[in-house]
Amino acid sequence: MATRAVLQTFEKYQKERVAFVTAVAEMAKNPQNIEALQQAGAMALLRPLLLDNVPSIQQSAAMALGRLANYSDDLAEAVVQNEILPQLVYSLSEQNRFYKQAAAFCLRAVAKHSPELAQAVIDSGSLDSLVTCLEEFDPGVKEAAAWTLGYIAGHNAELAQQIVDAGAVPLLVLCVQEPELSVKRIAASALSDISKHTPELAQAVVDAGAVAYLAPLIISQDAKLKRQVCCALSQIAKHSVDLAEVVVGAEIFPKILTCLKFPDEFCKLVVGNGGVGSLVDYVAESCGNNRLPGIMALGYIAAFSETLALSVIAEKALPPLVQAMNEETEDHLRSATAWTLGQIGRHPHQTMPDHAKAVADTGVLMTLVNMEADSMSSDDLRTKCRRALKSIIGKLTHLPALDALVHRNLPEAVMKMVLEQVGKVLANDPAGRAQFVHSGGLAAVQLMAEAPGSKLREAVEIINSSYPEEIVKYYSPSYSQQLLEKLETMATSSATAY
Repeated sequence: MATRAVLQTFEKYQKERVAFVTAVAEMAKNPQNIEALQQAGAMALLRPLLLDNVPSIQQSAAMALGRLANYSDDLAEAVVQNEILPQLVYSLSEQNRFYKQAAAFCLRAVAKHSPELAQAVIDSGSLDSLVTCLEEFDPGVKEAAAWTLGYIAGHNAELAQQIVDAGAVPLLVLCVQEPELSVKRIAASALSDISKHTPELAQAVVDAGAVAYLAPLIISQDAKLKRQVCCALSQIAKHSVDLAEVVVGAEIFPKILTCLKFPDEFCKLVVGNGGVGSLVDYVAESCGNNRLPGIMALGYIAAFSETLALSVIAEKALPPLVQAMNEETEDHLRSATAWTLGQIGRHPHQTMPDHAKAVADTGVLMTLVNMEADSMSSDDLRTKCRRALKSIIGKLTHLPALDALVHRNLPEAVMKMVLEQVGKVLANDPAGRAQFVHSGGLAAVQLMAEAPGSKLREAVEIINSSYPEEIVKYYSPSYSQQLLEKLETMATSSATAY
């Protein structure tokens, strides 16, 4: 009887522990509960449960701590200061697969916040255990370990080098070959995070044979895997010509070109759920490098189709983009903005709306012209501005907008693009021909054609072909001189006759 009473007491204690840790783990899912849990001392109460003799309690405790640490860097720092990491690492190599996934999640939640916290995860001795987890039979454990290693490596080259030195790269390459899509994606992402920092780290990934297994995955029908593979290959190729040749040598062409047409439904999903408006607000309210993801996202969405580009315009994305173009001082931010503007304006005019006109109406074209002509601009910025101008002007069918550019002092290469487009518009717009004359545009282009060494003559002749010869002569700079010479000839002839 006494033995039964003792057992019942311990059973009740165990049930209460299970109920407590399960409830805390569930409450930690909601960000609103995090502060209250921290104030109640949840972390200190969860710590001893990591060493509980019941595996399910250990697992739930690790999951709860991971969710707390995931919320902010302060809570992640608290996990480190409470010496919880060594307990996680100790159990990582001893417990079942469910606990290993939870422990890896907790380590990842700490490491993601900063290089210092990632280094703390390494200093706890976790690398060897995480690398060992990459050899586990269970795909969930492999995925969790690869994800954690990727977060650590993503911070800087020093952390990535420690992961390489721990022997993780060959095992990540093996994970890329696993049949589970989720494991392939995370492994490819981790290899990308390692490769992006230095040529030496990229070479380590190449030496492990990663390219040979990543390249065939380009033809995968899974959009997320395709994206991670392309990202990994680009991070390898960007460092040097030799590494780029390794990637090209893996026969990625012409297969990789099909990615440009891959039906990525995520853009439509973002637009359909009001995501563009949030991106526009983000670009308008942020500054510096924080702006870059929003700017690039708007560009990628607009690039897919004229309908998606129209949705970007309709959400009033152009004003904050123009603001970024004018305010930002870093060339890489201006380059990204110029590229995005080009993606919005490059779509062909289909009756209405006119995407290029919407961009031109913001007045940003002159900003692009000035940055393209500025010798202080980086080569990438000048290239992006030039391509954006070509894309926008080449699709601009609104004659007043083109006419306004004709009267500007533009570099000859840009003016040639403008005049060629004016010629195309006038050929199909009889009403616009008179408008172009009255605005002084026809007279202005005649001056350009007769300037010494001008390369615009051919473009001007195309414009002139839309008008009667008499009108062209009338607006030619030399016409008044020709009339005077004719008058003088007549006067001389009359004097000779008398």
